Amino acid sequence: MTTPPGGHAGIYDALMWPVERLAVAEWRRRLSAQASGRVLEVGVGTGSQLRWYRSDVVVTALEPNAAMAARARRRAARASAPVVVVDGAAEELPFGAASFETVVFTFAFCSVADPERALAEARRVLVPGGRLLMIEHVHLPWQPGRWAQSRLAPFWAAAASGCRLDRDTVELVRAAGFRTGEVRRHVLGWVVELPALAPGAATGDGAAMSEGGATSGDAAAKSGAATTGAAA
Repeated sequence: MTTPPGGHAGIYDALMWPVERLAVAEWRRRLSAQASGRVLEVGVGTGSQLRWYRSDVVVTALEPNAAMAARARRRAARASAPVVVVDGAAEELPFGAASFETVVFTFAFCSVADPERALAEARRVLVPGGRLLMIEHVHLPWQPGRWAQSRLAPFWAAAASGCRLDRDTVELVRAAGFRTGEVRRHVLGWVVELPALAPGAATGDGAAMSEGGATSGDAAAKSGAATTGAAA
């Protein structure tokens, strides 16, 4: 199974604009501060995250929807970081093992058709101890909200290009072998900021997941950055 294309890019941006202004922009800023080295953003959508990356990282942005990717490329041209936008699916990442220091999902993992496979792929392309950074809406931890999401999930997925309301993302990340850091919860637990480390980390959670902290693979990023997007 692969991530389904879908969604109207212009409508998506219009709907997200007030939400971005109210809260999401600050979450994106905090996430980007933790990204380092070669960064893979999976499901970049229209590129709302791209403006927040620092100039000292190199970003490969994966997006299977052509209309979304076109808008992302326009935003990539204005980003501080060098960005290449490529086609591809989360479940079959077109990159070799240990190609990135950071993998990012922002409001994209909810639409991945096979989340376990996508996380296995993320772990494969990360260097040992590399970062997984996510901002995602998740299955609520309280009732009756959780029950309502479960009942609505099939209908919402059919209408919203496979987006799942009932995905337990934090538990899925842990089950995939990642070591999670502090999980920030927003909107009564509906949205989470989730930092995690791939196996093989040489540093503790606090140092490895602090804003702007470095991972052991950062030095490799300087030499390998130019080749990351070759698969495009």
